[in-house]
Amino acid sequence: MAERLMLLDTASLYFRAFYGVPDTIKAPDGTPVNAVRGLLDIIARLVAEYEPTHLVACWDDDWRPHWRVELIPSYKAHRVAEVVPLGPDVEVTPDPLEAQIPMIRQVLDALDIPIVGATHHEADDVIGTLATQATMPVDVVTGDRDLFQLVDDARGVRVIYTARGMSKLEVVTDVTVVGKYGVLPSQYVDFSVLRGDTSDGLPGVVGIGEKTAASLLQQFLDLDALIAAADDPAAPLSATIRARMTAAASYLKVAPTVVEVVRDLDLGEIDGRIRPLDAEAVAEVERLASEWNLGGSAQRALRALGNEVTTG
Repeated sequence: MAERLMLLDTASLYFRAFYGVPDTIKAPDGTPVNAVRGLLDIIARLVAEYEPTHLVACWDDDWRPHWRVELIPSYKAHRVAEVVPLGPDVEVTPDPLEAQIPMIRQVLDALDIPIVGATHHEADDVIGTLATQATMPVDVVTGDRDLFQLVDDARGVRVIYTARGMSKLEVVTDVTVVGKYGVLPSQYVDFSVLRGDTSDGLPGVVGIGEKTAASLLQQFLDLDALIAAADDPAAPLSATIRARMTAAASYLKVAPTVVEVVRDLDLGEIDGRIRPLDAEAVAEVERLASEWNLGGSAQRALRALGNEVTTG
């Protein structure tokens, strides 16, 4: 089998699992396990369908890094439950999901799926680094459009986009991005900066939406050239767009750094190769499945990852 690396935007997936599986499903002690079950079923489905040889669960060690907030204070501000001056801010997370996050980490570890995060960085940055440094084709699994910036047909990097649900997974390639937005993946950061993104608290340039942003990038190719045109009275730019770009000058200086994922983190050696577990490890997964009432979800994940199981 040809090698292929699958990178999971883990929080994106466990939030989807939490809202997609009824929270009436609980462990014997009353703890909800819908997100745990749902995530295991998502992993089983993804591995079976896309056949990766390597799998990494990328983690938000800091979902709202202060260095991004210092540049754009509104960045993800609407999702903050508590500001922590010397550490990662606390994200608004439903209590029944919060209780399951340690369980998710434990079961991923039991399945021998590496969990990789980086201090002061989001999972997006871990994904950006691993996708950039990979020596094999890469599938990035996420519901976050920001990661479309990583799509690169020449390097075999694509996004498996989950926003429409697991029954309508979309494989995003260069052609997909151009078809949806009228820009290349390499232009996606500039496109996102211009149009903004309310889900991330990114204001964008007032009066410039998706169509105008795409049209401007088709004409000027990148944000630097567009900014230069706004400063050049002889450039072919309307007075309205020129005024809007000028008014947003301070935002435009910092926004690309916020939107662009980091691609050069030092993450050390990561062995994400999918291998069958030994009997003791399989027994540990089955023990957790019994203790937490994970039903057949753990068995489906075990089978997808190449293990023989006798129950479920």
